[in-house]
Amino acid sequence: MDDPPPGIDVASIGLELRFAGDADDLVAALPDAEVVFSWRPPQGALEEAWGRASRLRWIQTASAGVDSLLFPALVDSDVVVTNARGVFDGAIAEWVVGAMLAFVAGLHRSVVDQAEHVWHGDRRTERLSGTRLTIVGPGPIGRAVATRALQLGMSVTMVGRTPRHDESFGEVLGVDRLHAALRDADHVLNALPLTAETRGLFDSAAFDAMPASARFYNVGRGDTVDEPALVEALRTGGIGGAALDVFHEEPLPPDHPLWSMPNVIVSPHICGDFQGWEREVVQVFVENARLWVAGEPLQNVVDKAALSPVRVRP
Repeated sequence: MDDPPPGIDVASIGLELRFAGDADDLVAALPDAEVVFSWRPPQGALEEAWGRASRLRWIQTASAGVDSLLFPALVDSDVVVTNARGVFDGAIAEWVVGAMLAFVAGLHRSVVDQAEHVWHGDRRTERLSGTRLTIVGPGPIGRAVATRALQLGMSVTMVGRTPRHDESFGEVLGVDRLHAALRDADHVLNALPLTAETRGLFDSAAFDAMPASARFYNVGRGDTVDEPALVEALRTGGIGGAALDVFHEEPLPPDHPLWSMPNVIVSPHICGDFQGWEREVVQVFVENARLWVAGEPLQNVVDKAALSPVRVRP
C-alpha cells in the first residue's frame, strides 16, 4: 500500500498494523488477522481469501454502504461488520439539495446555454418551497436530506421497509405503499441500500406512478433502479428529469444514453466525497479500534443479513 489511510497510525496503540496493498498481501496477512479495515480493497479479494480468515472477528469498512463487501460466507459467519455511517450524510444531503435547486432554478440548462452562447431571457424558474419530496430509504442519509428539505419549506414523505412512526418526521410508509407515495411527489430521492428486496425496486411501474413533472435523484445504489426503465421514462417525458450519482455500471459507459439527455445530471459517484472525508473515516476506525481493545461494544454495527444483496437462507 503506497499511501496508508491518513491518521491510521493512531490505531497502532493496542493493535499491530499490517498493510495489504493487493490481493496477494491480503492472502498472506489474513491467517493472523483478527481485524480488517477495508479501505480500498481489490474487488472480491476478501471473499476469495475467506478460507484463510480463521481468526477474523471484525471488519470495518470505509464506506457507508456494505453491499459490495458482503458475500454469503461472511453474512453467515459471526464476524462483526461496522461501517462509516454518519461521515457522509451531510455532504450527500447537500448534493441532493444542490441537485434539486439546479433543476428548479434551471442551472443545468444555463450551463448548456453558456457553452453554446445562447441567451434564453424568457425562461422561468420554479420554487422548492411548497413542493413535496418523497424519500425512499429513511436511513441517516434520507433523514439528513429531510431535515434540509423541511428548512426549505418543502413537505416530506418517507418510505421504508416497514411502516412506523418517526419522532422527528412523523409517519413512515411501508414499501407496499411506495407507488401511492410517488403519485403526488415533485421530487423523489432514492437513498436505498442494495439488498435482495431493493434490487430493481424503481422499475417501470414506479416511474409510471410519478407525475410527469417529477424529478428523480439517486444517491443509493445503481442496481436499485431498472436503468432501461428510467431511460425510457426520461425519453418519453414520463418523468421530468433525474440527477444520478450511482449507476448499474461505473464508470458510466461513454455511449450510454444518460450522458446526452438534456433533463439528466450525471455525477461520477462522488456526492459524498467532500474534502477531508478520508481522515474522518479513519477516525471512525480509530475510535472503534479503541473500543475493540477495551472490550467495549463497537459503533456502527451493521445488520449483515438485512443488508446482504443476496439471500443466503430461504
